[in-house]
Formats: sequence, C-alpha cells, structure tokens
Amino acid sequence: MPILVISIAICIIASIFIWINLFSFVITGEMMHNKFWRFIQWWTVVIMPGIFLLTMDIGKANDCCSDSAVFSPDHRMSIYLLVIICMVIYLICAYRNSIAPPLLELCINVFLLSGIILNALLFVHLSPNDSQPFPIFGLLGNLSIIALFLIALLENHQLLKNHLEAEAIEVKGWIGKISWAVLNLKPLYKYPILLLLTVPFLLFFALLLLIFGQKPDSLIRAFTDTYKHGLSQWDYQCDNVACGGHFLCSVGANGHRSIVKPIRYGERLGQPIICNRQLLVSNAFEELIEEKMPRLHRFIRRNYNKVGNLVHQHYHVFQHKWVSDLVYILMKPLEYVFLLVLYTFDQKPENRIASQYLKKVDRERIKALKLRK
Repeated sequence: MPILVISIAICIIASIFIWINLFSFVITGEMMHNKFWRFIQWWTVVIMPGIFLLTMDIGKANDCCSDSAVFSPDHRMSIYLLVIICMVIYLICAYRNSIAPPLLELCINVFLLSGIILNALLFVHLSPNDSQPFPIFGLLGNLSIIALFLIALLENHQLLKNHLEAEAIEVKGWIGKISWAVLNLKPLYKYPILLLLTVPFLLFFALLLLIFGQKPDSLIRAFTDTYKHGLSQWDYQCDNVACGGHFLCSVGANGHRSIVKPIRYGERLGQPIICNRQLLVSNAFEELIEEKMPRLHRFIRRNYNKVGNLVHQHYHVFQHKWVSDLVYILMKPLEYVFLLVLYTFDQKPENRIASQYLKKVDRERIKALKLRK
C-alpha cells in the first residue's frame, strides 16, 4: 500500500509539471529543462506504462469473474510493439539536438501522433466502470502522456524552424520533397495532414505485424475482443455466467435424467438450478477448502473461473444433453476424490452436502438451529 500511495503521489506531481510545461511552451515558447524534467519524462512514458502493463495486462486472460485483461490476449502483441516504438521515438525526440532526414522526420511526427491516438483510445477503454469507479490510470497516465507527446510535436516544429533559420536544406527525390513540404507547413495545416497520414502508417504497421503472427486488424481487436472495458465488444459473453459456480458439474447436471440423476432444484445467485449428487458434493468440497485453506481456494477458484468463460463462449455445444452426459461421466472420478476429502476432514460431510444450493433463508434457519443445539 505505501508503494501505491507513493506512486500515485509521484504521478500527480509529474502530471502537474507536465501541464504547466505544456501551457508555458504554448504561451511563451519556453519550458523547464533539467534533471527533474528528465525524471518526469522517463517516469511518465517508460516506467509507469511498464508497471501498468505488468500489473494490469501481462499474463492476464479475458475473465468474466475477476479482473480481465486490458488488451485481448490474442492481439496484445500488436499494442505492445506500438507502445515500445512510441516510447523509443519520444525518447529520441527528448534527447536530440538536430532534425532527422525529411522522410524519417515525417515518420517521427506521425508516430508521435499515433501515440496520442493510442492513449486517447486507452483513456476511453479504461473509462470508469464497476471494477474501476475512478479513472486514475487515464487521468494521471494517458492524459499526461498525451501532453508530453504534444510538447514533443511542438518542440519538433520549433527545432525545424530554428534549423531552417540557421542553414538552407537541399532535398532530393520526390518522397523527400513531399515530406519536406508537409513538415514546412504551418501547424494549423501541418498537424491535420500528419493526423491523416497516421492511417496509412498504421495500416503498414499492421501488415508488418503479420510477421509476428498477428492479424491485420489486431490493433483494433486488441481493444474490442475484451470484457468489461470501455471499448470491449465481448461483454455479452459474460451474460448469465455464474461466477463462483461449478461450471462443469452444472453442465453435467443438465444431462439425461437416467444418467445424471438429478435430486432437486437449488438456488444460485437468485436463479434456480438443477442439482444432482455430483454438483452438491463438488460445492461442499469447495466450501470445505475455502474454510480450511483460503489461499489455495482463491488460487483454484481464479483458474477454474477460466473454465466458466470457455463454457459460456461455446454455450451452444454444452446445451446438448449427450455432452452433459459425457461431462458428468468424466467428472465422476473427481467426485469420488471430493467425497474422500469430505469424509476425511469434515465431521458431518452429508450435512454439508445436503445444505448446498439451498435458499439463503433456509441456510440461515439451519445455522440458527445448530446454534440452539
């Protein structure tokens, strides 16, 4: 917790100085340049994005029942490469004292604009939701990076202007001449044209990503093929997912009566479900593990919830009774293991099994009767 508080405090201070520098440069043409400013640049553009990706995205999967990945696991490589390129280009701009050749200079400015677009999209993607009611990453992260990239664009224009005043530049080739013509435009015309050029540049970048096994639309699907974020398009897959449920056993309980042997109806999250012996035993086993070994239970539950996502994504397959029959049969050995554990470590295993998936009122009555005894 102290590390988190310190990090947020640094982000707030850095953000304040960044916006002061931006307004100062726009109004007076001058801004702060010192070691503290270098630290702010590295902290905002390199360190904090790295921490954010390590804690919020790397290694995470799309998950309906816990913190879900920020970027689609299948397409995140595209975003990572673009982030790294934008980081490197910004640092080059921060430390250089002279302009690059025309075409390269044009590419530098286009990628800075691409970084602004990326952070604007990420700000929307990380918009407030149930799991993150305050957009702290967006306000202290994305907006600060956008401000730094705007400063870099303005400094590039000033650097070009100073260079032209100092010496004339001879440009050869039609590509170089077009690039130079765009770079020499006034900011009012220059930046809208550069913004339009981000489209072919990003399309070319997306095609290069095919080498790394990415798809041409990976930059878009990295945002859309996710759950519970601002640009997510897969939220519908989480509808009716019973987080914390025994997904495979629940599927198995919906098979043919002669095979899965349903016992009674139960209630889970206010919804009626079919209960058979296997489902009740499995839930009783989880309840016992949660009581005796909570850390192990959290690990098992976190990984087992991924099974629930898989079941829901292919729900049409699991609606067939013969599939439920097969799942029930395959889960039978585990049922016996659960029973063995229950009978070994629980004083009244059958009471625990029988009380699973009862209505909340009924369970409270049972607890009250136990206390009276």
